[in-house]
Amino acid sequence: MEYQELWHRLTPMYEPREAQAVVRTLLDGLFDMSLTDIVSGKVSELSAKDQQLVGEKMDELAKGEPVQYVIGYEWFAGRQFKVTPSVLIPRPETAELCGLVRKDYDHPFCGLQPPEPLRILDIGTGSGCIAITLALDIPFAEASAWDISPDALLVARENARRLGAKVNLELHDMLDGRALPVPDEERKYEVIVSNPPYVCDKERQEMEQNVLDYEPGLALFVPDDDPLRFYRAIGEYAVKALRKFGLLYFECNRMFADDTADLLKGLGFRSAKVVNDQFGNKRFVVAEL
Repeated sequence: MEYQELWHRLTPMYEPREAQAVVRTLLDGLFDMSLTDIVSGKVSELSAKDQQLVGEKMDELAKGEPVQYVIGYEWFAGRQFKVTPSVLIPRPETAELCGLVRKDYDHPFCGLQPPEPLRILDIGTGSGCIAITLALDIPFAEASAWDISPDALLVARENARRLGAKVNLELHDMLDGRALPVPDEERKYEVIVSNPPYVCDKERQEMEQNVLDYEPGLALFVPDDDPLRFYRAIGEYAVKALRKFGLLYFECNRMFADDTADLLKGLGFRSAKVVNDQFGNKRFVVAEL
């Protein structure tokens, strides 16, 4: 078994450099094998049992399954998060979203009187990557996280347990506004953050096939005729659940970032600004109530 043989198996679906990167990620995930180990021939020195394991995992990759699901985790904001097909694979853009929240709350207590916590709600938590990252990176945070999927919440609970984060996880349907709990005035949130579904159905043809085949469509897609349905629902809830001057943070479809900001202003937010991601795309909206 040779490294070159392995990545060549994936070239029907990946460009050569991407195929190489996928195989390196697999070998690192399975055996903690570095690039130096790989190019120096350590792959050929694997035991028969380990070579069999690599062969089984390569079969999964050859069918198009994302390598993160094959090895069972993805790195996010410097931490390793368990992922399964029940949750989206965390993306770097979402780590940038967490960075926006941290930037706004990285000074002592941010006007809060100790020991008053910074109450944060993550809506559509999936793997829990946002809520857990903020709970661990903001020392006085009190994080809650919601999702409509029981299976996703199980993954988030496992990640919170393994990483040592205290996050209150709850099952809620964000589109069922009448059933959502609204906190009392003294328990309202300072921060609500969400990376909701925002990919229009018409954009499916532009997406990688392995995303379409393996990642949960429930967490990805919205109808073409109502692309802001989750932003509207979350915005309406945030008006009731945020404290005065509280902040709402969204990751969004770059085609609808300006529309999202206008929507929030129409709901009563005093301000809503669009923030570009590291590639210059309109990716985030931050609104103050």
